[in-house]
Amino acid sequence: MPKQNIEENVYVWQDRELRFDSPFTNLDERRGEERIDSINSVEDTKGNNGERGALIITNLRIIWHSHKRPATNLSIGLNCVLRMSKKKANSKMRGKTEALYLMTKFEKSRFEFVFTSLVKNSPRIFTTCMSVLRAYETTKMYRDLKLRCSLVRDGELSLLPLENVYSKLSGVWNLATDQGNLGTFIITNVRIVWHANLAHNFNVSIPYMQIKSIRLSRSKFGKAMVIETSAKTGGGGYILGFRIDPAEKLEDVCQECQSLHKVHSTEPIFGVQWSVEEVPEVVTQPLPRVIDNIDIIDQDAEGGTSIYSYFADPNKIRDREVQFDADLGLAIEAPPEGATTKELWRVTND
Repeated sequence: MPKQNIEENVYVWQDRELRFDSPFTNLDERRGEERIDSINSVEDTKGNNGERGALIITNLRIIWHSHKRPATNLSIGLNCVLRMSKKKANSKMRGKTEALYLMTKFEKSRFEFVFTSLVKNSPRIFTTCMSVLRAYETTKMYRDLKLRCSLVRDGELSLLPLENVYSKLSGVWNLATDQGNLGTFIITNVRIVWHANLAHNFNVSIPYMQIKSIRLSRSKFGKAMVIETSAKTGGGGYILGFRIDPAEKLEDVCQECQSLHKVHSTEPIFGVQWSVEEVPEVVTQPLPRVIDNIDIIDQDAEGGTSIYSYFADPNKIRDREVQFDADLGLAIEAPPEGATTKELWRVTND
């Protein structure tokens, strides 16, 4: 079976790199990347103080570009963000005001970014960016290779919110050690998982986006399926071997893994979920004004306070006489025959 290597097609740099003044096409969303919010009138206070631009937040990165000069732009991968906070900054356009601070790291360098919303009293830049970063940080299992982590609970794989299991095979050998380890092999729509039967914490979780190639190869244990991970995307550059008996079953499993890897490269699942609060529709027509039906019944002889009667239904035709109720101190429509207001309003505990 030929080696399958589609790393060039699945390489995701958007959440793992910082890019400055990129070609504008690099700011377009890649497959699986979704725009969460776009905020106009944002100043890059640190690098372009006094220049108005747009801030775009996706499930992978934060983008800023100048309105006047689109070639002046930033792409900040969420994986590069070490810390995000709200601090005071000196803006040429807003003066001293609260701004969004990002401390980031890319390769061996650290960078600080400061963004100021030019819309007064708008918390949107803070709430959106912070919530998206939090969602990104809590969904790393979708994107990062994990060794010896908490994967199995009560003998079953703990599934991620968007994850579905396609195949589960017992009796699969992990060839990472000289003698090999027997365990369970699980294939999902997001990753490939193996865990030892006797020690569930001896395991590996390999997201498809970290896989460089899947192939069949000869080993000292016989024919095996080899999964090579990418060092380019933070996958560590591991070479992992698995032996499945019989050989026909091994080929079927390898084909299934290759197919799912290819599907994931076309429509990747990054795991970052968010919700947008519903904005009420603009009321274009004024709501009809309802006025209670209040009639003046009488005025005392000495010109004192008038007595009012109240009818709950504005369209009701008076069909019972109005009388003064001593308990309420109001003039009301007479209750139904045999009833009193005291009985109607009394709360009883049965």
